[in-house]
Amino acid sequence: MSVRLKLALSYTGFLMLAGALLLAAVWLFLLRYVPDRALIVPGSTGNPTHGVFPVRSNLLHVFAPRAAAVLAFLLVFGLVGGWFLAGRMLAPLISITGATRMATNGSLSHRIRLPGRKDEFRELADAFDTMLERLEAHVAEQQRFAANASHELRTPLAISKALLDVARTDPHHDAGEVVERLHVVNTRAINLTEALLLLSHANQRSFTREPVDLSLLVDEATETLLPLAERRGVTIETSSDITPTTGSRALLLQLTTNLVHNAIVHNLPERGAVWVDTSVRPRTVVLTVENTGEKLTPELASTLTEPFQRGTERIHADCAGVGLGLAIVKTITHAHDGTLTLTPRSAGGIRITVELPATAPHADR
Repeated sequence: MSVRLKLALSYTGFLMLAGALLLAAVWLFLLRYVPDRALIVPGSTGNPTHGVFPVRSNLLHVFAPRAAAVLAFLLVFGLVGGWFLAGRMLAPLISITGATRMATNGSLSHRIRLPGRKDEFRELADAFDTMLERLEAHVAEQQRFAANASHELRTPLAISKALLDVARTDPHHDAGEVVERLHVVNTRAINLTEALLLLSHANQRSFTREPVDLSLLVDEATETLLPLAERRGVTIETSSDITPTTGSRALLLQLTTNLVHNAIVHNLPERGAVWVDTSVRPRTVVLTVENTGEKLTPELASTLTEPFQRGTERIHADCAGVGLGLAIVKTITHAHDGTLTLTPRSAGGIRITVELPATAPHADR
């Protein structure tokens, strides 16, 4: 049976039960006090029936057919009314079911937008609309990611094919130059593939959690990238407090390295600066990386964490990366139950803040 029929039968059953209880109450509290034989009131004169109490059998003879008729009316009324009320109650579910079928067929742009007062059905519809909105955004992001990844992977392969074709058709071409250019292109393809694997690994959260001090990772990352900063004329200033958290040391080191690397690369052509700071809040630890650079709009800053998003001419070929730096940072941050915030600086550049759950520091620290 359908839910509507079940509800209609339930309404009818309760209505019939209420009618039966009402009749039982009439019997218990009224008819039981009616005498079962005729009584003549002493001193009555005139009409012999004047002053005679009703007899229980006569009342039952009159009352029973009427009671049966009332119960029959309640049965029909309960079925019809229950069917109508059940339809009205289940109408929102029909809209939700229709939206679910459309989503199953691949249409994620449809929204229920259930009208009326806020009740359980309205909350369910609103939650379903929110899920569809997030799912649509996620699918669109994955489609852009797949398209961009295909383009990025196709580019080095196309360059390699062109170099090999040139070397094959021109035997007098400098083989050393071809090998050197192939090495550069192949290195970029390898870096892109490793970045994609790291992104997938962080997305799946398939890593072992261990105590990690972000301040130590900052020291390691800045020491590794100091030669790059010196070549580009960028100064790095660090201010690190002990910031204990829990997670994958390798992934958090990658996160820190990506942030510092981006801050160095996306900077002023001369006399740029990078500030790296770690601090502790009551329940979280915070890693902040700021840099000088061109002025960014909030709209552009909000898109920088998308995979393969560059959107600026500040990137140079010698250290451009593969366009996954901040996307990896975002994925690692979310995998560690943290938040990532990008805020353009009024003087130019950007401030990136990573906030992760804090843990108690070790006793020996």
